[in-house]
Amino acid sequence: MRIGIVAPAKLLDRAVAAEVQAFAAISFPSVELVIHPQCFLSDGHFAGPDSARAAAFLDYANDPAIDAIWFARGGYGSNRILSAVMPALTDAAANKTYLGYSDMGFLLGALYARRIGRPVHGPLVMDMARSGGDAAVARALGWLVKRDKAGLEASIAAQPVAAFNLAILTTLIGTPWLPDLTDHILMIEDVSEPLYRIDRMLFQLAQATQLKGVAGIRLGRIADVQPNDPPWGEPLEVMITRWARDLGVPYLGAADIGHDAQNKLVPFGMVV
Repeated sequence: MRIGIVAPAKLLDRAVAAEVQAFAAISFPSVELVIHPQCFLSDGHFAGPDSARAAAFLDYANDPAIDAIWFARGGYGSNRILSAVMPALTDAAANKTYLGYSDMGFLLGALYARRIGRPVHGPLVMDMARSGGDAAVARALGWLVKRDKAGLEASIAAQPVAAFNLAILTTLIGTPWLPDLTDHILMIEDVSEPLYRIDRMLFQLAQATQLKGVAGIRLGRIADVQPNDPPWGEPLEVMITRWARDLGVPYLGAADIGHDAQNKLVPFGMVV
């Protein structure tokens, strides 16, 4: 199996790339990780200019010899290439799994909106750098190589699911790149935000007409919460319950997803 690695947002650290390749060679010897040279480009914040990041994604997405796309890391930037890459995808792109989270939610959402391939919210290549990152990488490769269900978010059941970073999801609202999530259980997570911003994004989610068909909401980890001044006094459970009620759907409890090495896999549209 050949898994292509591209970086539609920020660049991939070479040392981490080498560590992941070494891990895969030992633990998944049938896999060839094909890292696009674009992953190591630098153009200010980005892994190369928009044109280079778009070209790299299309190189591998449209290559029939690449079986899956594993995104290198998040950050910011994949939204800037959507209008260039989405119309240029070929039939070969429809046969692939696309794995990542955080900023990669822009691409996962746009792919799912057009039912292209199999988008999955799950570990990135760069997660190898986290504490316990080898388990996250094993979870990712286990799904890509043999559809190992041990790495799936445990609540996936009889209704289709989707998962997003909350900031990415709210940015997608009102755009043509937000998929139809009617009858889906929607899982959300976020990182490095003060709670008033989380509350504001939940307000936008709750009022979005594009999301009125959602069947329920689960809350992943809201990590590295930034301080409020004055301190925020409302618990997350109260916030999410209130905004789910405004959306007209039940709050179904926690989801085991987040910006950490414990981040479980959520294949878009999957039912068990």
